[in-house]
Amino acid sequence: MADSPVELPGRLAILPFRNKVLLPGAIVRIRCTNPSSVKLVEQELWQKEEKGLIGVLPVRDLEAGAVGSLLSPGVGSDSGEGSSKAGVSPVETSKQDTKNGKEPIHWHSKGVAARALHLSRGVEKPSGRVTYIVVLEGLCRFSVQELSTRGSYHVARVSRLDMTKTELEQAEQDPDLIALSRQFKATAMELISVLEQKQKTVSRTKVLLDTVPVYRLADIFVASFEISFEEQLSMLDSVDLKVRLSKATELVDRHLQSILVAEKITQKVEGQLSKSQKEFLLRQQMRAIKEELGDNDDDEDDVVALERKMQNAGMPANIWKHAQRELRRLRKMQPQQPGYSSSRAYLELLADLPWQKVSEERELDLRAAKESLDWDHYGLTKVKQRIIEYLAVRKLKPDARGPVLCFVGPPGVGKTSLASSIAKALNRKFIRISLGGVKDEADIRGHRRTYIGSMPGRLIDGLKRVSVSNPVMLLDEIDKTGSDVRGDPASALLEVLDPEQNKTFNDHYLNVPFDLSKVIFVATANRMQPIPPPLLDRMEVIELPGYTPEEKLKIAMKHLIPRVLEQHGLSSAYLQIPEAMVKLIIERYTREAGVRNLERNLAALARAAAVKVAEQANTLRLGKEIQPITTTLLDSRLADGGEVEMEVIPMGHDISNTYENPSPMIVDEAMLEKVLGPPRFDDREAADRVASPGVSVGLVWTSFGGEVQFVEATAMVGKGDLHLTGQLGDVIKESAQLALTWVRARAADLNLSPTSDINLLESRDIHIHFPAGAVPKDGPSAGVTLVTSLVSLFSNRKVRADTAMTGEMTLRGLVLPVGGVKDKVLAAHRYGIKRVILPERNLKDLTEVPSPILSGMEILLVKRIEEVLDHAFEDGCPLRLRSKL
Repeated sequence: MADSPVELPGRLAILPFRNKVLLPGAIVRIRCTNPSSVKLVEQELWQKEEKGLIGVLPVRDLEAGAVGSLLSPGVGSDSGEGSSKAGVSPVETSKQDTKNGKEPIHWHSKGVAARALHLSRGVEKPSGRVTYIVVLEGLCRFSVQELSTRGSYHVARVSRLDMTKTELEQAEQDPDLIALSRQFKATAMELISVLEQKQKTVSRTKVLLDTVPVYRLADIFVASFEISFEEQLSMLDSVDLKVRLSKATELVDRHLQSILVAEKITQKVEGQLSKSQKEFLLRQQMRAIKEELGDNDDDEDDVVALERKMQNAGMPANIWKHAQRELRRLRKMQPQQPGYSSSRAYLELLADLPWQKVSEERELDLRAAKESLDWDHYGLTKVKQRIIEYLAVRKLKPDARGPVLCFVGPPGVGKTSLASSIAKALNRKFIRISLGGVKDEADIRGHRRTYIGSMPGRLIDGLKRVSVSNPVMLLDEIDKTGSDVRGDPASALLEVLDPEQNKTFNDHYLNVPFDLSKVIFVATANRMQPIPPPLLDRMEVIELPGYTPEEKLKIAMKHLIPRVLEQHGLSSAYLQIPEAMVKLIIERYTREAGVRNLERNLAALARAAAVKVAEQANTLRLGKEIQPITTTLLDSRLADGGEVEMEVIPMGHDISNTYENPSPMIVDEAMLEKVLGPPRFDDREAADRVASPGVSVGLVWTSFGGEVQFVEATAMVGKGDLHLTGQLGDVIKESAQLALTWVRARAADLNLSPTSDINLLESRDIHIHFPAGAVPKDGPSAGVTLVTSLVSLFSNRKVRADTAMTGEMTLRGLVLPVGGVKDKVLAAHRYGIKRVILPERNLKDLTEVPSPILSGMEILLVKRIEEVLDHAFEDGCPLRLRSKL
């Protein structure tokens, strides 16, 4: 490398060096591809037989985007792209570029003159574009005085910045410079000694350190580092030797420190690797020793199998990291340690959970689904229509996050089996989780693993058992959860049933988020009242009222009788239950919303038939094709000394039911009374109960469906007190007080007293009773029934036995709407009541009542209490004309 000063011409062709800097003494290899750079190399270097000089000037885009490709470490690329077309001040941003639609670039004011050490020319195929590969050596710094264009490339008027030989000799005598040079050489030597241990080619750098002047060494060393563009520009601008050496020393020292830190980290990692290799070797030796001793318990093999199982579980990346950490802890533990079994159980749960596994849904056939629902469930038209709508949406958008359906209705109406039918229609697995009596929040969220006997919550455990992440999950009896000191399970279900939150459901035992968004949740409940409003808000409530007698008859003939016969080992050849007898059972032995008691009564008939059939067990029916084995035949074979042969009965012959059955047993009324006892209900009950004044017939709704509720009132000598009995709640007690107040206020108008100033309760007490006394009762819908009962008592007139009523009342005598209208009307129909008094605003609810029921009943809609009384008594309730309160 020559140290003699370079003869620098007054003008130099400028090659833009985008976002990189060429320093004096450095050598770079660049590939010229764009037309302006190719033209410059062609005219300034190629035609001058590699003796020409060019200027390399750093340029910067406003976005500092690099152009071209690096061909070797520390090598830039040409960037004729976007260079200025007009002569401008070197430090100004080109304005013309913006006008021409190109991104403006920034030309640096200082550059480096460079000489081509090697040139090669190439032609790209198939475009035919000429390219040059140029190896350039930086010679000396220059300053740009003026920038202009020559054809398609730039030319600059330049002035030399580096010192002449005489100036350098004088500067080298400066004590400060000598000190800086020593410091730089010491740092550089330390760097070289560090690199010597890794690279064999460092010896050439040592030679440079001894032969090349320090001011050249500074540029050469810095050019070999990966430093930022700003730091490279800073080195280029450092014309003063002292500044240049200070910066170079700082950069070399920084590079040295980064190498030392990287080396330290590498040694640490290698140490850890060697430690794990040592552990592996020791474990192998331990296994060999155990095999020799015959003490190999295969624990390690189990852990390896567990790890393989975990790898195949498809866990998300963050959970896999957590599982690996736990597995490493397990490997370090001995099986005898206390935490080993709990840690093992936890990892097995992680491996068993269906993180990615789903059951494939077949193409939904709505017609087939509808037929399946009709086959499994009779009636429930509105409910089945809602399920078909749900399935239709799933067909159009399979990933739709549908609502959580909540079936609310009395027991025995088919809520659980409806959820099972949804799973069958979707071809998904079905799992039922019973929440009845759950009071511990940990049943939903799981216990923390710090507790002894901790386990995951019911949801995670259910998903583990079902082995897919998209089952239909039934949350049964969601209204039966309670809360105590152990938490509130209903509140824990808020996160489960919210599609925005259950994507990251966090079970306390699992302690990592699990995605429940693919699960289809279905809930069942007997009543809505106990369900907290926030939880109820997350579900779409579908009410399942009770069945009509006609529906019960169809269900019994189509579903219940075949099932009962099969469960008792019978068939229609042994027992036949005619339709008329089933109707009698429904009318006289069951008064319920569902069909469970009906099924129990049918089962009682089947058991009676089973006893008769089983009594004939001793009479074996012998077929014509089976011959009994005679003693003679057996004796002769034994006498011959041959083997005893057994006669083979042909497979086609049925020996399971070989009981004599001359004719099937047909159920009649006499058998009903004998098996089921005398009828429990009849149509005369209401007439008998209201035979005396002071009794009225009300309609109430319970968790078992609608019920008829009688209200009895009587008067006795006393002080004007009101007595209430029948296990009543606060609301119904207030309704009774309200009813008495209204009757007393309107006594004169109702012809109960001659004048309004006479006290109806003078010297007498009123007692109101709600039979049956053992059943708790509450709610506001008995208001009109209480008024009717009191008016009947005070007027000594009997209420019509064929009329029942329901409705809430106000102090002013208005009748307000109530709930459960369909259940109440069905209950009245079961009791044989022909007339039902309802609030006028409940007219809309009658659309849910089946037409056959409505056609056989008279529905009386009322707005005020006076209208109720008019309909409740045989001859009406004549009122004195007077302004209403």
